[in-house]
Amino acid sequence: MLPVALQLRERSVLVVGAGAIGVSKAAQLIAEGAHVSVVAMEKRAPLPKGVISFSERPFECRDLEGKFLVVVAAGDPTLNEEIYRAASEKNILINVVDVPQYCDFYFTAVHRNGPITVAVSSEGASPALAGWTRDICAAALPKNLGTIAQNLREERRELQQKGENQHKGYWLSRIDELLGES
Repeated sequence: MLPVALQLRERSVLVVGAGAIGVSKAAQLIAEGAHVSVVAMEKRAPLPKGVISFSERPFECRDLEGKFLVVVAAGDPTLNEEIYRAASEKNILINVVDVPQYCDFYFTAVHRNGPITVAVSSEGASPALAGWTRDICAAALPKNLGTIAQNLREERRELQQKGENQHKGYWLSRIDELLGES
C-alpha cells in the first residue's frame, strides 16, 4: 500500500449502501468535496446533506458509469464481489467495507489542523486501533502546526515568486524557529 492524499474535489463517487457505515462514508467523501451518489435497497440512516442523488433500488452496473471511485457498504458478500469485479474491469477505485481483499484503498483515521493532515491506516485490520493511534499522535503534536504550515506556505510562495528555492535544511531550521516562537 502506498499512502497518498487523494484529491476528491468535484469527483463523482458512488456509495452502495445506506446504513450507518455507508452514510458515514458518504459524509466523509462529501466533506472532501466529492459529488456523492448513493444506491441502496433501503435507506436505513439519514443521508448526509450534500448527497447528489439517492436511488432506493438494487445496484446496477450502469451505476458505475462516470465514477472515479466506489465504496460498498451493503454487507452482502455476493453483491460485494459483483461490484468489486465490475469496478475493477472499469479501473474504478473501490473500497468494500470490511473486506480488505476487495479494496484498492482504505479509509484512514484522520487528524486535521489547518493544512496539516495526519492519517493512520491499519489496512483494514482494525479501524479502532487506527483511531487510537491517530489520537495518540494528535495529542503529541504542537497545537499550532496548522498556523505554522500556513505561514510556511506563504513564505515558500514568496520565495518561489522571487525565483529562490531554499534547501531542506533551511526549512527545518525555519520550522524550529516558528515552533520556538509559540
